[in-house]
Amino acid sequence: MSTLQLATSCSPPLSSSSSSTSPSHSNPSLSVGNNFIKFHHFRNISISAKHAAAKNRSLRHPITFRINCSAEAAAADGSEETVKEKSVSVILLAGGKGKRMGASMPKQYIPLLGQPIALYSFYTFSKMREVKEIIVVCDPSYTDIFEDSKDDIHVDLKFALPGKERQDSVYSGLEAIDSNSELVCIHDSARPLVLTEDVEKVLKDGRRIGAAVLGVPAKATIKEANSESFVVKTLDRKMLWEMQTPQVIKPELLKKGFEYVNREGLEVTDDVSIVEHLKHPVYITQGSYTNIKVTTPDDLLLAERILNPDT
Repeated sequence: MSTLQLATSCSPPLSSSSSSTSPSHSNPSLSVGNNFIKFHHFRNISISAKHAAAKNRSLRHPITFRINCSAEAAAADGSEETVKEKSVSVILLAGGKGKRMGASMPKQYIPLLGQPIALYSFYTFSKMREVKEIIVVCDPSYTDIFEDSKDDIHVDLKFALPGKERQDSVYSGLEAIDSNSELVCIHDSARPLVLTEDVEKVLKDGRRIGAAVLGVPAKATIKEANSESFVVKTLDRKMLWEMQTPQVIKPELLKKGFEYVNREGLEVTDDVSIVEHLKHPVYITQGSYTNIKVTTPDDLLLAERILNPDT
């Protein structure tokens, strides 16, 4: 879990809504017929990515859903940035190996209710008016999963090769973006449940500040320990946030950040950390606890339950 400790002078993250109560959404039942797939013995998964994609092609329309959001937005200050239509380049990171899942394919391509995990956020971004293009960073052997969905989207689709580390994959995607893009929106494809409303909020904050990231207040008690595993101190939970994606950064700022970390030989664990090294402010946009990252079999079961609570 990535956490960021904030100085006590920081004001709370702002919502794009004037209300402090999150909207209530209905949860229609999700029916996918024979395409519903559950894994009870994850170590014996042998389904191939291409086979999963073939199953998905039997669904003529992408699976869509609404989630009841449990996170409450903080009070807004009345300011709001407008993100232009077709001004955002999405970098969808889909090159991970996903070894913790114990499956025979990367976690982002395992079917979730009949549809590869990576396609959920892919379709979410593709329907947003702000998005001009999606650059999928993935192994070439999996590009057909996204190419087979081209008829269902109305944005440009590009591909980039993944790198050894996360920052290398982000840089690869950054090199492929449209030169006229005003914002880069970086997202982990293993987070299928990101809400359109949350993406819209973080895009507005990214345009206003230059760099913004979705996050949720930490629930667990976090302790700092020394190299011998003895507690040094207990951190103030009220000042700690768990980072999520998307992480939104202006292209020129991200490029300057990469120049700096590459020159200094630095390694970073998330995208806004690149900008932090420039001493540029990074804004935390309050997101939703349902925006989980699917990395283990338990995460997959939780995602199924969130999508289809009646099962």
